[in-house]
Amino acid sequence: MIPTVRVDREHRGQGRYALTDTEGGRVWGVCAEVEGLFREPRRGTYELFGWVPDEAEVRGWVGSRVWLVPEDRTLGPWPLEDAESLGQYPGADGLVLTGTDDYEGPPEGHRAPVRLHDGYRWLGSCREFTRVLPPEDASPPLVLRGLAPEDRLQRALTRGTRRALDLEETWLEIRDDKGEPFTDRLLRPKVRAWRPSSRGADLIDLELDTELAPVPGYARPVWESWFAGPPDTPGAWAELDTRRRGAWLDLVRERGCRIKHQDRAAGRAYELDGRHITDAPGLYLALGEAVNGPGGYFGCCLDALVDCLRGNFGYTAPSTLIWRDAATAREHLSRLLAPEGEQYDLVALVLEVLAKGGMQVTFT
Repeated sequence: MIPTVRVDREHRGQGRYALTDTEGGRVWGVCAEVEGLFREPRRGTYELFGWVPDEAEVRGWVGSRVWLVPEDRTLGPWPLEDAESLGQYPGADGLVLTGTDDYEGPPEGHRAPVRLHDGYRWLGSCREFTRVLPPEDASPPLVLRGLAPEDRLQRALTRGTRRALDLEETWLEIRDDKGEPFTDRLLRPKVRAWRPSSRGADLIDLELDTELAPVPGYARPVWESWFAGPPDTPGAWAELDTRRRGAWLDLVRERGCRIKHQDRAAGRAYELDGRHITDAPGLYLALGEAVNGPGGYFGCCLDALVDCLRGNFGYTAPSTLIWRDAATAREHLSRLLAPEGEQYDLVALVLEVLAKGGMQVTFT
């Protein structure tokens, strides 16, 4: 979360991005453009041999999280994030999936059959798979273009020693078009190079070596929409696919956990528009808007919903939630799959959590 640091008006006027240290929030510099923030993440490849689909062909984007479940259940399942299918090679019986598995990967040497599901339905099974790691390419630098450096950054660049050019732990703070906090990224950057910038006198282009989880291309339109400020009408996310709804929910969560909410009086009635709840992100986006208005946050998973019901997120128990068009959510979210493959009813679980938090739900 963005620390309690305020870039002064002069800095705000210079650009969207501020590089600050984590101790005291002192600013290294401010710029209007960062190169390398938006790019595709490093992806691995799975080749699934003896692929047998459960239903239709699996092609294109498959899901935010696809679970590989060993059929003998001797091992637990593991996820492939943001999975895409390249289809089957002509004349071959294998399916090729790509995705990221930085947090959890498959056990080494596993060769037994596995089944796959995307949290909503079973996709198919294979007799074995192989994991092809992406090449160990060096991460491209993060380039702050047209950076207005503060005096201490200028001194560090002038000194030029390895220690001086190690900026240690810093925040890349990102602000919207109005200069309000938008999001941030924690970095451990080292200066690779710098040069005078074509964007103005006394400005530099600063190249940093740092580990950074990039913002993937599919999320960029969502970010650019939010750069203009939070939405002012409900349902601005409704036409997005699940992938982009997830990116939208990430921004809603960050903003919702950053701003201070004024808890409303008990006894309030909230209205939830359920017409577009066709996936889990849509459920939490609609619930957030019901309680806190357009772009509002009220949980992004069951545990977060429990926290929000305890207070400090605009809600005071008891209250009433009027859920309109609940049939849509029941159709799409009542038979989801847990990582191991067991079926569960997300709508029922949400209703249970709301009831325990003092929110009575009625359906229309």
